Amino acid sequence: MDGKSVKAILFDLDNTLIETSRAGGAAIQKTSELLKTTLALDDLTVSNICDKFKQKLLHETFDPSAGRSIDEVRVGHWEESIQEAVGSCSTTSLAVQCYYLWKNSRLELLSLSPEICTLLRQLRSTYKLLLLTNGESRTQREKVEAVRCEEFFDAIVVGGEHAEQKPLPSIFALCFNMLQVEAQDCVMVGDSLDTDIQGGFNAGVRATVWISSAGGAVPDGSVKPDYTIPSVLDLPDVLAQLK
Repeated sequence: MDGKSVKAILFDLDNTLIETSRAGGAAIQKTSELLKTTLALDDLTVSNICDKFKQKLLHETFDPSAGRSIDEVRVGHWEESIQEAVGSCSTTSLAVQCYYLWKNSRLELLSLSPEICTLLRQLRSTYKLLLLTNGESRTQREKVEAVRCEEFFDAIVVGGEHAEQKPLPSIFALCFNMLQVEAQDCVMVGDSLDTDIQGGFNAGVRATVWISSAGGAVPDGSVKPDYTIPSVLDLPDVLAQLK
């Protein structure tokens, strides 16, 4: 590393600053109870429906020009999951109930911890901070609003509002321009090797910091982060090494 000081930090949102996976799991559990009581299904069938929904969510592609909202697409995920598991009965109204229970429960459970709020306030006194999150615009903006994190950042960039998302360099260039910094002035912090760390590497940032809460090793063939920490709260230790 050269002696150039870090001027800006780019943060991922989901599972970096907020525990989206944990909130999603709790929301799925609530939705499971609704399915169980409404359809009188056994636990295995309910679990099958929820697993199908999670897979559809994981492999989701959303095209705003197709004329359907993200809410309509995800209601469709639930409807298809129920039909695939229990047959082709009419489930639209139940799918709507499942979707909004899952969505609203997840949003209610998302939060920035007091410790992370304190960290962001402290960092912002020294660095420019930018939130860079992949995903569909409305979904990610609803999370940002739910956790009230706007005050901590100089800018918020949602990948779904632009032509390309992480790990492609163009969205990082946009972020650098917004902050009026160079790539080498920046640190990228996130939990995804494929998008956050690979994206930071592609963009030529000063350092990449991987949040690995499970403490797992970097898989063979994956991009190697410059630093690995179990929690974003450990970031000051990394920044001290970069001074």
